[in-house]
Amino acid sequence: MNSTKILDAKGLACPMPIVKTKKAMKELETGDVLEIHATDQGAKGDLTAWAKSGGHELLKSDEENEVLKFWIQKG
Repeated sequence: MNSTKILDAKGLACPMPIVKTKKAMKELETGDVLEIHATDQGAKGDLTAWAKSGGHELLKSDEENEVLKFWIQKG
């Protein structure tokens, strides 16, 4: 999946993946896709809920070698 920007949030505990995601989203245009890499298992629920509440769309999530990957399109 194509992404406009990749955010490395590996090794960060809650709430830092969300804080960094919010900041990165501000730098993107509507329709751009942010790819987030995280290792905190809480990021699954947190990022899903955050995307929905912020008017963004979680396009895909995946797990590879204990790294959670999310693709969120800016709404």
